[in-house]
Amino acid sequence: MSDKDAKKVCGVVMPISAIDGCAESHWADVLEILTEAIEDAGFDANLVSNADDSGIIHKRIIQNLYDNPVVVCDVSGKNPNVMFELGLRLAFDKPTVIVKDEKTSYAFDTSAIEHLEYPRDLRFSRIVDFKQKLTEKIKATHQRATSDANYTTFLKHFGEFKVAKLDKREVSGQEYILEELRALRSAIRRMEIGQLPKDLGHLKARGARVPIEVFGTELTPSAPVEALGLTEIGLRPLRSAGISTVGELLGKSEIDILKIPDAGRRALSEIRTALALHGLGLLPRTAS
Repeated sequence: MSDKDAKKVCGVVMPISAIDGCAESHWADVLEILTEAIEDAGFDANLVSNADDSGIIHKRIIQNLYDNPVVVCDVSGKNPNVMFELGLRLAFDKPTVIVKDEKTSYAFDTSAIEHLEYPRDLRFSRIVDFKQKLTEKIKATHQRATSDANYTTFLKHFGEFKVAKLDKREVSGQEYILEELRALRSAIRRMEIGQLPKDLGHLKARGARVPIEVFGTELTPSAPVEALGLTEIGLRPLRSAGISTVGELLGKSEIDILKIPDAGRRALSEIRTALALHGLGLLPRTAS
């Protein structure tokens, strides 16, 4: 198939997990319905969140929101991630088709944009009508956007605005491969961290300041031990032993930690788990 004959991509923004009383299976059915309508319009449907790895998923989402010729956004249930991604797409002022089920009320900020409605119970006869309307809407939106230089989805209705743009640069094959390897390493680290639910629960129960966002984050040896998010239970013995940086801590074994006054099994468990969250660990127990 030539580039000219290849289908264009229509991005899809929608809930994928349970929300507003609808299970994941419900959204899987909705995705199938949207996909069929999009394909009937001559496009390939693709969730904007689809990525080959999780390490750079947010970059892929933004890139897809910017690049996709048309995006269909299902705001049913007013999922926060969906509303945020819709906001980004509208900020780019790119062709966007909004849909929702009839149970979801209009959001004030986007109520001025036409919404195509479908029945939440996905009743067949009404879904057939919805799919036909969505197909025609996608075709008309794309045709108008490509033929009318003054076309606007949202912003220009309110005056003159400078539309957000993404700066792009070409990278070498080596740079791309290195970026993918870093993302793969982060993904593997997150999988390893997933094996630590029990220890993580103990950490959170003691008030450790280790937010989920830091999983897989690399720490330099010069970083202060406070960067690990330890509570006073873990920090107090380290301070008393004069261990102030991550590098100094990594030079210690579990036995070394237990020899510190005020350090016990609880402190050791907290330190060990906090390090593991960053893909790090103490020296083997046999170390002196």
